[in-house]
Amino acid sequence: MSERLAVFKTYKLYVGGKFPRSESGRVYEVTDAQGNWLANAPLSSRKDARDAVVAARKAFGGWSGATAYNRGQILYRVAEMLQGRRDQFAAEVADAEGLSKAEAAAQVDAAIDRWVWYAGWSDKVAQIAGSSNPVAGPYFNLSAPEPTGVVAVLAPQESSFLGLVSVLAPVIVTGNTAVVVTSERAPLPALSLAEVLATSDLPGGVVNLLSGRTAELGAPLAAHQDVNALDLAGADAESARELETAAADNLKRVLRPPVARHHPSDEALRAAPSHTVDWFADPGTDRLLAFLETKTVWHPMGV
Repeated sequence: MSERLAVFKTYKLYVGGKFPRSESGRVYEVTDAQGNWLANAPLSSRKDARDAVVAARKAFGGWSGATAYNRGQILYRVAEMLQGRRDQFAAEVADAEGLSKAEAAAQVDAAIDRWVWYAGWSDKVAQIAGSSNPVAGPYFNLSAPEPTGVVAVLAPQESSFLGLVSVLAPVIVTGNTAVVVTSERAPLPALSLAEVLATSDLPGGVVNLLSGRTAELGAPLAAHQDVNALDLAGADAESARELETAAADNLKRVLRPPVARHHPSDEALRAAPSHTVDWFADPGTDRLLAFLETKTVWHPMGV
């Protein structure tokens, strides 16, 4: 009996809950840490970026209007599905980052745990970001957090899955919608995450994933007038300055690239380049609060 022909996976973008190819028809080769071919990934264009912003804006009203408890339930469902596909993601992360099976599995486990951690904050973040304010007068004065809107996220370059989850989950759990530019060199784990999102309860358009050249996609997203905020986690220092300048045109919120933090017990991280970020570190609540606005309401007290 002759051998079966291999069925190669076709990776696509994820925009508006659907899986289109790039409108340009372009692809680029993705290789493993040793330079071996893994797949062809879509090479997104500026038009793809604009389409993703339209989809994110369309989804914003429904997602931000959902109850915090419901958003938490949906994100927890995503974590359940990630757990079910743990081996697939571990294999993709191992290829993408040149890790051993055990190291890749640890990255995936940490990413799933982080997703669950952020899901749990959905109906609790208002308790640390909101307040009842004392005023000199017969009024109630209440401050409550609200989502900023459409957030463009440049995903970390060196951490294809744990880093991605660490920047994406806090954006959407608080009611924002996201346009994510995946790691340029290692986009495959992110594009596989799209398959999980599409088959969970997450509404289409809440997360939109674009693979391709970070510099090519970052510029139009930073300048886009319907993008409300920008996360520069995956930008280098020079690009970050240029993108921050472009973002100022419509007063976007900008989260600058994270400062490197190394785990003191991890020899590999201590030996890594100084710009490498330890995504295993405790994330704290900084990213949860980065893309929230504060609405303050005055109300007269009853007699």
